[in-house]
Formats: sequence, C-alpha cells, structure tokens
Amino acid sequence: MTKTIGAVTGVNGNMVTARAQGTVSMNEVAYIAAGSGAGAKRLKSEVIRIRGDVVQVQVFEMTKGIKIGDAVEFTDEMLSVELGPGLLGQVFDGLQNPLPKVAEATGNFLEPGVYLEALPRERKWAFTPAAKAGDRLERADLVGTVPEGSFTHRVMVPFQLLGTYSLKWVAPAGEYGVDEVVARLDDGKGKEIPLTMSFRWPVKRGVDCFAERLRPTEPMVTKTRIIDTFFPVGRGGTYCIPGPFGAGKTVLQQVTSRNADVDIVIIAACGERAGEVVETLKEFPELLDPRTGRSLMERTVIICNTSSMPVAAREASVYTAVTIAEYYRQMGLHVLLLADSTSRWAQAMREMSGRLEEIPGEEAFPAYLESVIAGFYERAGIVRLKDGSTGSVTIGGTVSPAGGNFEEPVTQATLKVVGSFHGLSRERSDARKYPAIHPLDSWSKYEGIMNREAVDYAHRFLSRGAEVGQMMKVVGEEGTSLEDYLVYLKGEFLDAAYLQQNSFDPVDCAMSPERQRHVFKLVLEILAAQIGASDKEDARSWFYRLRQGFLDYNGAEWRSERFSALEKDIRSLLAQRVKGADPRGSRLIERLE
Repeated sequence: MTKTIGAVTGVNGNMVTARAQGTVSMNEVAYIAAGSGAGAKRLKSEVIRIRGDVVQVQVFEMTKGIKIGDAVEFTDEMLSVELGPGLLGQVFDGLQNPLPKVAEATGNFLEPGVYLEALPRERKWAFTPAAKAGDRLERADLVGTVPEGSFTHRVMVPFQLLGTYSLKWVAPAGEYGVDEVVARLDDGKGKEIPLTMSFRWPVKRGVDCFAERLRPTEPMVTKTRIIDTFFPVGRGGTYCIPGPFGAGKTVLQQVTSRNADVDIVIIAACGERAGEVVETLKEFPELLDPRTGRSLMERTVIICNTSSMPVAAREASVYTAVTIAEYYRQMGLHVLLLADSTSRWAQAMREMSGRLEEIPGEEAFPAYLESVIAGFYERAGIVRLKDGSTGSVTIGGTVSPAGGNFEEPVTQATLKVVGSFHGLSRERSDARKYPAIHPLDSWSKYEGIMNREAVDYAHRFLSRGAEVGQMMKVVGEEGTSLEDYLVYLKGEFLDAAYLQQNSFDPVDCAMSPERQRHVFKLVLEILAAQIGASDKEDARSWFYRLRQGFLDYNGAEWRSERFSALEKDIRSLLAQRVKGADPRGSRLIERLE
C-alpha cells in the first residue's frame, strides 16, 4: 500500500501545517524531513486536525530547521508503544526512548530525529510455552511465559488480532529474543501469522481484552494513616493530589509508590521541573522495596518529560504510561500509575489549542479540557480477565494549581471524575505536618479499612476542634469553656498523634492495616472519653504528655515488648483523667473489636 505524502506549508511553534496528497487519519504518525544533506532529520509528529487536504500535526521535537516545502510522510499508523518483556526497571521519555541508552547512541542529549528501540534486543528470555499446537486462541490469550524480575511475564496473542485462531506451532522451552518467532497462528484462510514476544499498541486506545469491568470495592492500602483510615483509595480507582508548590506532592507520591499494596508502579513525570525529575531518577534506584528488600526499580517503570521539552511530549508521556499500565493489568497484576503533574499536561493542551486558534474556555484552557481529563482517568479500573483472574490500574494524579487555588479549571475538572481527593495545604506544610493533606478539605467515595461510622465520629472532632480554634482566635482561650477547650485538644491530639507520620522513621513511615486498626481503636477511646481536668492548663499539660507518648508508640515495632510497654504507659495515663465515656463512642469501639 502506497503511503500518503505531503509538504509543509507553515510552522507555528511545534505545530506544523502540511498539504497532504492522499488519505490521512486523526492521530496518525507522520515524519517530517527537516534539513538536507548530512544534517537531514526525520522528525516524528502526530496528526491533530484534518480540514480537507490541509493537515496540522504536533511535532514531538523542536521544529528548528523545518521550512516550507519540506516533505511529510504519513505512516498510516497510530502513535504506539512497544509492549513485551524488558519494560520493568526502565526509564523512558514520552516516545518510549530508553533514556539510559541515549549516552550510548548520541551522547548526553538525544538528537532530534533519533528514536531508539524500547525493549532490549540483545537480551535473551527464558520462554516456557503455555499453549500447545491445535489450541484455539483469541487476542490476549496466553501463549507462554518468561520470568521478568520477581514476576511471571505473560506472552500473549497481540491485542489487535480480532477473531479466533488456531495455534499451528509454538516454540519449545528455551531462550529467545523479543524479535524471534515463538509461535505461529493459522487464521483458517490459509494465512499464517508469526508471533514474537513483543507487539505494538496505540497509546490513545484503551486495552479492552478483559471479560468484565468491576466496581472498585476494596481499598488499595498505602500504609499512610490519613489516607487508609480517612480518605481511602479504591483498588482500580482514581484519586488526585492538588497542592501548591512545596507542599509535598512528589514526596507523598514516592512514599506511596514504595508502600502501596500493588505489584507494579509506573511514574509519569509529565512536564515537571528538571530538578524534580532528576531527583526521582536518582532516588528510585536507591529505594528498597519492602516486599523483596531489593531495589524498587525492579518493579517500576518511569516515563519522564521535563517542562523544558516540547509540549507534545508531555501528552505522549501520559498516554504511554497508562498504556503500559493496562498491559500489565492484562497479566492479572495490580498496577499503580502516578502522574506528576497533570497541570503541566493541561498547560501543554492549552498551548496547542491556542496554536490551533480554537475557541478558549476558562483561563484559556481548551473547551474540551474536562473530557480529555475524564478520558485519561477512565482508563483506570479493576477488571476480571477471561481466565477468571483480576487485574487493576489505579491512577493517582497530582495537580499544581497556581497559588494553591483549587477553584482553577484543571483541579475542578479533575475533581469531577476522581473518587478520592487529597488536598494539600500550604498552612499544614509550613507547620511541618506530613502528610500535608488537609483533613477538612479532603474526601473519598471509597470504602476504607475502617468502619465508616467510626471514622465519621473521629472526623467530627477535627471539624468541631477547628471551629473552636477559630473562635479562640477571636475571644481568646479565656473566653472558651472547658468543655469546648477539651474538644479542641482532642482534635489537635488526633491530628498530631494519628494523622501525621514520620516518613524518616523506619517503623512509622508505613503502618499495616492491622496496626492502623489497633492504634485507631485506642485513639477512639481517647476521643470518646470524658476527661476530668481541674482547668485548661491541667488539660493542656495532660494532652501534651499523651501526645508525646504516642510519638514513641508510633515508632515502636509492632507487637514488640517496647510496643506493649508504651501502650501500657498510655493506658496508665488515661486512667488518671478518664471519668467515663460517650455512649456512642463506646458502641463504635466495640464494633472495631
């Protein structure tokens, strides 16, 4: 089939206009021949608008050197990624160029027009057949397996093969490269289809080879108390972390990636500052995986595009990451995708929309901003595969609203589609409270590891305590009743002793669900208790001692002698002041038994 060609008629930033001589499709990949002679380059681009024979493409490179009349070749292929063994532990850019290989190929910087192979071609994989000749196979059916890190990588029938095929031949157990044929299919019409361990899939088309999409009903445990207890994230669900600069979005994502109850972690650094990306690239190989004791990178894929790269690359990095996540979900694995930051991605859309001269929406963002963001988050989900197993993709995106304004369009568009909202607060961050998730602004639609009624009961002390705190700023402490002051102290105690965690403490940085339930029950006893105090000074002194005891308690090894001794000390301290308990609180404590 003859490929469509065209010629450049205009250049506006990284958007190029061309006149095509043939059929062109939306989101088709095109190559622009920039320059001539020894300095000629083929620059990769994607079709974003078609009007008759006039086509506009966004170029994934700097457009320096492109001039009127340069040739354009349309490939009749969508922007795709290569899927197969060898993805884990890799660092890619948005076009799936493996960045560690850049130095070998072109030096410190990847030259425009140079595109590298995503999967290691020199490596051999220990292939074990899982199907036999004569089996009837459909897309995503298992052909064989290879070990990849601590996981069993499923070699599957490529997702784009529709219909049912007969397995004509499968390779015997042995070591093969990703390009070697390991099976042959017969389509029943005399055509033979060779299969290798890798294939390509369009990034903007969701993987839909499962039997059923399920509703997220169980929590994805992060081992961060304020999240798991108060604002849980559902496995296969979505959540967002908006917050101002320096509030701890990236740190919270890194802690989550290390401790979350998932199999695979994918980081999409879409448009973050180069310093933060470099920090991620340096720290992740050094982070120890609590599951294996080895490097966390062994089950991590990083897709990074800094804000200094072309805007089109930011969009590509987001879709590349979610496609790889869906690929591992199709193997029955649980995947966590962390996108940092979706605001930079939205800004790239705004820039491209301006060049297309589209009618702008609020704050000049495109009018279709909400639908694009929704389309991204909708690719999360937990699914039942055809073999009965389940896999999931959980998506967590950070948002960087200017000045911490949660009313801006990107944050609001994200809030409409996510199931959990973890709003970071500048005030809490400046007060050195970690995580800086604001307990009164945040919310979740998912069921967590705790009884919902008990959580609501505890949350009431936070909200009521905040109200008393605001009142005290007006009337002073002396103008507040002892009863209200005790509510205020209980709210402050809950915040300091339970909502905050020490990410540098080897024990307190990650708390198991079992331990969270145990500690939360003890905290609930304190909130429900009727505290006897002679005056406000006496109450404040006692709560201070109690809070200090909890700081040691949270850092003690679970079920150790020190843990038991510290809990005994806390209960002894309680006995000095507790004169009874709220009946409702007592009933909720019994339910937590």
